[in-house]
Amino acid sequence: MSTKQIHNYIERLSNLLRTESRQLLTSHGLQPIQLEILHYLSVCNRYSNTAKGVAEYLGQTKGTVSQSIKVLERKGLITKHVDNIDKRIVHLKITSNARTFLKKTVPAPLFSNAGKLIKEQSIKQIQSALKSLLMAVQKANGLKSFGVCHTCRYNQQLNNGNHLCGLTKEVLSSKEVQLICREHDDGEQVFSI
Repeated sequence: MSTKQIHNYIERLSNLLRTESRQLLTSHGLQPIQLEILHYLSVCNRYSNTAKGVAEYLGQTKGTVSQSIKVLERKGLITKHVDNIDKRIVHLKITSNARTFLKKTVPAPLFSNAGKLIKEQSIKQIQSALKSLLMAVQKANGLKSFGVCHTCRYNQQLNNGNHLCGLTKEVLSSKEVQLICREHDDGEQVFSI
C-alpha cells in the first residue's frame, strides 16, 4: 500500500472524527481546539501543563491557545495555578467538570463503537502500526515526541517506588510517570498515551 493511500485513510478517519466532535461540542459551546486543549491537559505532566506546552503539542500559536484557555477558564473547565518555585510559570489544570466531559467525548463515541467491531489482535496491530508511523513522521520532521515519562531516558526508578527525573532532578510519583511530557527524550521520539 502506498503512503498516499495511508494518508487518504487517515484523512477520512480524521474528517469523520472532526464532524462528530463538532456536533458534540456545539451543544456545550466549545470549539474543537478547546477539546484538544482539555484532552492534552488531562494526559500531560507538571512540566507540560502550561500554555507554551499546549501550543507546542497542538502546533498552534500562543494567541490561539491563550484565547481558548480564557474560554475554558470562564466555563469552569480549567484553572490556573502559579508555580510554587518560579512565579513566572502558570500551570493549567482541568476541573472535575472537564474530566466528566472528557469521559463522554474522548475517545469519540463514533470511534468507540467502531472499536467494538475490531478483534483485539487487530487493535494491537493497528496501534503498533500507527505508533511506528507517528514515530517516523516525528523523526523525519524533527518534531518533539511528547512521550510518556516512564519511557524517557531521564527517568530513574528509586528504591521507594518513586522516580527521579534526571533532567529536572525532581522526584516523580508512579502516577506522574504515566503522563506525557514535553521534555521527553528516548532517542527514538516515541509518543503514546
